[in-house]
Amino acid sequence: MSEVILLLSESTGKIIRAIRGEELLEVGDYCLVESEYGGDLAMVVDLTSELVQCPKVAKEAVKVIRKGTEDDLKKFQWLKEKEKKAFEFCLNRIQAHRLPMKLVAVRYFYNEKKGVFYYTAEGRIDFRQLVKDLAKELRMRIEMRQIGVRDEAKLVGGLGVCGRPLCCFSFIKNFEPITIQKARKQQIVINPTKISGLCGRLMCCLAFEEETIGRLYSDEIDNDLIED
Repeated sequence: MSEVILLLSESTGKIIRAIRGEELLEVGDYCLVESEYGGDLAMVVDLTSELVQCPKVAKEAVKVIRKGTEDDLKKFQWLKEKEKKAFEFCLNRIQAHRLPMKLVAVRYFYNEKKGVFYYTAEGRIDFRQLVKDLAKELRMRIEMRQIGVRDEAKLVGGLGVCGRPLCCFSFIKNFEPITIQKARKQQIVINPTKISGLCGRLMCCLAFEEETIGRLYSDEIDNDLIED
């Protein structure tokens, strides 16, 4: 079984799982790991946790490309600054063109050949002139990617009413439908401000708690049958 380690992503601040490979690593080392942007820099935070040593986790883990260098650290810091400036420029052009859209985040590819601009909007947006402005200024391929409000929360992050980082930001990979029936089954008072997350939609944790309550209810039934 491949050895899985825990790392802290420099670009997102998330804990990620990666297959170590043949690299000799210690806690505190930086690694370049696979990502949808062609690479991500992450710091090793745990090499021995038994919680990550299982076949399912190893199957979903990314791979360590190589150990990070000082040049990698400088490059990722430089990319963060470039993303910040690109965000400000894009925001300025959106206002200039009076486009009904909200810019959420900008992500650069590690090879600097492409930038992804995430935004939310009520409908379709004609941003052809905006893309021309961005390509001319930034000199790279531009991708405008429309996302929903739940995806926005997952991308930006924040703290939930529980005081912990948002589940969607921390570990949820795919969203599942959350209905008001889940809250009713748990006998929760239907107060929108109490059961809605930062995205304005019903909290994802309602699904987790429904599963827990379902298991507890099944255990109670089983115990009653045993006692009878």
